[in-house]
Amino acid sequence: MLLFAPYTEYMERLRESRNVLDLVLVFVLVYAVLKLLRGTRAVPMAAGIAAFALLYWLALRYDLATLEYVLRGVLLYLPILIIVLFQSEIRQAFISLGNRIRLPLLTRQRGQFGEGVYDEIVLAATTLASTKTGALVVIERGIGLKNVVDGGVRLDAELSYDLLVTIFNPTTPLHDGAVVVRRHRIAAAACFLPLTLNPRLSKDLGTRHRAAIGITEDTDAVAVVVSEETGLISFVQRGEIRRGLDATQLRTAILSALEVSPRREEKKQEKKQAAPVEAETERNEVVSM
Repeated sequence: MLLFAPYTEYMERLRESRNVLDLVLVFVLVYAVLKLLRGTRAVPMAAGIAAFALLYWLALRYDLATLEYVLRGVLLYLPILIIVLFQSEIRQAFISLGNRIRLPLLTRQRGQFGEGVYDEIVLAATTLASTKTGALVVIERGIGLKNVVDGGVRLDAELSYDLLVTIFNPTTPLHDGAVVVRRHRIAAAACFLPLTLNPRLSKDLGTRHRAAIGITEDTDAVAVVVSEETGLISFVQRGEIRRGLDATQLRTAILSALEVSPRREEKKQEKKQAAPVEAETERNEVVSM
């Protein structure tokens, strides 16, 4: 019975709500870490670290003095090694946590794309797709893309169909790279993005698509990609890509990602179209009087 005494004591402590909460938090933390590591290059690295820990335990268990001495020296640098090896996963974890814990002041850009601005992107994407002209448009949301913008050519120009088509024209100097859209304006062009390291991606995806996936993995931005080889339009969000979209599907995807209600936008467009008619009616009434 003495062998099971610690477990009995532990089970008795679980009767307190505080200890139950403690157990639940540990379970959630472990689950989140395992979910984050699943399917990434960190899995074999984690297995290697686990094998190292097992080897060190065996050295202690069977009193292997030399092996223990060597492994103990490595343990001093193990935290730094973990940070270096898992830096992308750690960064993604903190970004994911920050996206879930949003303050009101940090969510001011939600639903920023209204008044038909997304239509300019959709129209440009379909036009470029018809001519198989490669394009990559990144839409900034809550997390700023200052580093990306600083690495490109600053424009700070009003977003329009004509400007997007001109930028991605293969004969122009700015066509190579991504366009970053911020608050209804094109912040910069010819921007270079981090490539994804996801090993599960199809080999058919080129550099442009991998760059779009990479920027959406590290931030909450969304991206529109036009393939130069096939002319297919893709939409990327949270590291997940949807390929072969038409204009309607792309418009719906942008609206959904930016949390804009299509009905609300349609009402805005109807009001804009009705405004000139009302003005003309009032003018006729004034003339008739």
